[in-house]
Amino acid sequence: MNAQKSRLSRRGFLGGSILFVAGAAVGCTSNPTGAASGGAKTTLNVWSHAYGEAGTQQALTRYAAEFTKANPDIAVKITWTPGDYTGKLNATLLTDAAPDVFEIGDFNDSLAWHGQIAQLDDLYGSAKSDFNQGDLDTATVDGKLYGVKMIDDVMMLYYRKSALSKAGITPPDTFDALAAAAKALTTKNTKGLFLGNDGLGDSAILAVWSNGGDLVADGKAAFGSPQAAEAVGGLKRLHDDQSLLLGFTTDWWDPAALTQNVVPMQWGGLWSMPAVKTALGDDFGVLPWPAYKAGGTPVVRVGGWTSCVNAKGRNVDAAKKFVQWLWIQQTDLQKDWSENYGFHIPPRKSVAATADKVTQGAAKETVDLAAKYGRHNPGSWNTAVSSLFSAAAAKIVSGQGDASPLLADAARQAQTEIDKQRA
Repeated sequence: MNAQKSRLSRRGFLGGSILFVAGAAVGCTSNPTGAASGGAKTTLNVWSHAYGEAGTQQALTRYAAEFTKANPDIAVKITWTPGDYTGKLNATLLTDAAPDVFEIGDFNDSLAWHGQIAQLDDLYGSAKSDFNQGDLDTATVDGKLYGVKMIDDVMMLYYRKSALSKAGITPPDTFDALAAAAKALTTKNTKGLFLGNDGLGDSAILAVWSNGGDLVADGKAAFGSPQAAEAVGGLKRLHDDQSLLLGFTTDWWDPAALTQNVVPMQWGGLWSMPAVKTALGDDFGVLPWPAYKAGGTPVVRVGGWTSCVNAKGRNVDAAKKFVQWLWIQQTDLQKDWSENYGFHIPPRKSVAATADKVTQGAAKETVDLAAKYGRHNPGSWNTAVSSLFSAAAAKIVSGQGDASPLLADAARQAQTEIDKQRA
């Protein structure tokens, strides 16, 4: 998902005890592993957002303990951070309480440009060629690697096979077909499609890509293009048809709307597939976001999480050692992390090849869709830039203005923000 957005993370809805550090709310912190023995000379503070899948916090704590067992001089505490993880992280990075290691969602190039995260090229060694090239590319800034991808999260359309079959609807392969299907599947008691509680979710981004447009290209805001205006403007049809579910009890990242038969089609993530399969058996399929029109391109969004080292921290070498040990060397733990807490794709190709749960059925279809149609948000797509785009899209779909001038104006403002990142 777009993890840098300020709204609650799709896996960040779990609670947890809250404490305050340096004026920023952060989550509960584990006891540093290795501290009790008195052998640790260094204690690393490792930040994680509050994953929603059961067992994730315990798994990270277990990994930390195994690292300290192998490296008794380095203790590790896991800081579990619910709520607005990105906002809390950004605030804390400006203070002495900044973590030594932290994860980020969609990679933010400005962290590298501003010297906040350390170069990690030296950690990869011969394993570099085993990483998915797209994951390497997203963590590369000016030819240097600044992170190690932990998991790939794929986002796509789920649909109920029986619902579409009963209505005589073929799984849609163009936006017109998707809009028509959503309208036809809307009844007095149900809506046809759930994209998010705001009626947009990722759809505006997907629309641009599906019509041959781009968000940012060569350091320039590119979503003021005619292709973008046409496709984002087309999303208004879904709102005019009143075929979208709005204001559900959970957002798009949770599959409840689909599994509780509230909608027959929902934008969601591979991580939800175990819950979807438990609820629906084989009565579901997966699709990319369809091409806007003939000649366009289907799209699935690839997000996930990347581990980074605080370049301004006091324990850079120890932090690098932890990241290298866990996310490059320990392939068994990487497989455990990807398979046993929801479904995710391991960034290392050799690990992905042995991850049985994502090499069969609908999960394999999703992995194949990601390989064929996967797109990552650009590295300059931070909160300021994405908020300008999203605000324009919201106005467009609600009929508050024409797409071309609204997107062009947002792109001009976004360019200022992109230039600030590079300053």
